[in-house]
Amino acid sequence: MVKQISLAEVKEHNTASDLWVVIENKVYDLTKFRDEHPGGEEVLVEVAGRDATKDFDEVGHSQDAKDMMKKYCIGELEGKHTEMQLPVSTNIANNSNTTNAQMPNELYPKNKCCVIS
Repeated sequence: MVKQISLAEVKEHNTASDLWVVIENKVYDLTKFRDEHPGGEEVLVEVAGRDATKDFDEVGHSQDAKDMMKKYCIGELEGKHTEMQLPVSTNIANNSNTTNAQMPNELYPKNKCCVIS
């Protein structure tokens, strides 16, 4: 069984000498890898102790890099957090006259969702 790790525990490992990150709900201990990271140690230290999925995806890592990560995986994030957990609002869902421009930003962040009708 895969070890479940809380977000609170991940947040405690936020230094260069104790460096954990979350990528796609998996927790990685990158402490020993930080000196080997091709993008530099500083990049990893900046995301230590938090979800680095967006940062990881924006760089466009190779398949080799993704395969290498497996050996640093120490568990999964408890509760399977998503980048965006939206509240359900029946007012917006039931109002067929609502347009994207009328939706609050927290419910319709730029480049994160679309409306299908």
